[in-house]
Amino acid sequence: MVRYILTRLLGLIFVLLVLSIITFWLMHGVPGGPWAYGQQLMSDQQLAALKARYGLDKPVWEQYLIWLGGVVRLDFGMSFKHPDESVTSLIGRTWPVTLHLGAMTLLVAFGVGIPLGILSAVKQNTWVDYLATLMSIFGFVTPHFVWGILFILTFALYLKWLPTGGWDGPQYWILPVLAYAFAPIATISRYTRASVVEALRADHVRTARAKGLNERAVLSQHVLRNALIPMVTVFGPLIPDLITGSIFIEAIFRVPGLGSYWVTSTFDRDYPMIIGLVMLWAVLIAITYLITDILYVFLDPRVRFR
Repeated sequence: MVRYILTRLLGLIFVLLVLSIITFWLMHGVPGGPWAYGQQLMSDQQLAALKARYGLDKPVWEQYLIWLGGVVRLDFGMSFKHPDESVTSLIGRTWPVTLHLGAMTLLVAFGVGIPLGILSAVKQNTWVDYLATLMSIFGFVTPHFVWGILFILTFALYLKWLPTGGWDGPQYWILPVLAYAFAPIATISRYTRASVVEALRADHVRTARAKGLNERAVLSQHVLRNALIPMVTVFGPLIPDLITGSIFIEAIFRVPGLGSYWVTSTFDRDYPMIIGLVMLWAVLIAITYLITDILYVFLDPRVRFR
């Protein structure tokens, strides 16, 4: 197992290296630059001084090697948009808020989605199943920002139960978490239903019922364990998506998190921030899939490390 994990980690380093080269080449290859919008207001000397300050006057390959040398020291450079703050400091300041939001969203999504999917599978083709399917469809097709605006209008402005936005206490967390959790709940419940329905039709489940086991024992001992295997594959990638933030949720509810930087850094051509966020997301995805592969061994005794 240790050898398998070390091999995967070495592979991760190679993947990150290739991804950083591609990202670096693409973001420097796009027309324009960090000061494209204000370039007309600057003299050539001012623009040249800015480029020299951030090393943009050097060839791209040299800029990449300088950046790579900084990454070894965990230094991703200074943000162009926030020149007094490094990328590492900016992520360290805003990501805990996004992690908090994402962790609560995960708890709600898994806490509601899995039981809803199991109930829908057990009550297949009943009104419970149809209602759960209808809720899932609404969760799939309705964007985050629509739920966010709807919740603000209903619970904040009309009923006046909760604040419209901010991040100053538990009462401020409820609406963004609920709005953020609707789509994951839909995804989790539908995949859980499909996995449980497939497991319920297996021969060993039929045999367990024939032996006289009650339905609860059949479900807990023979169905859920086998249904978890495909569910883990689907649920793993949800985690990095949720803990890296949503620009819509954080903007609507004024959450001071990392999500807003995903889009704004691209529009602002904030090169250090762009590549820092891409590397963060790639590391999270790789670690999630590694943990998923390790979980397979504990969920399915037929799986072994090779």
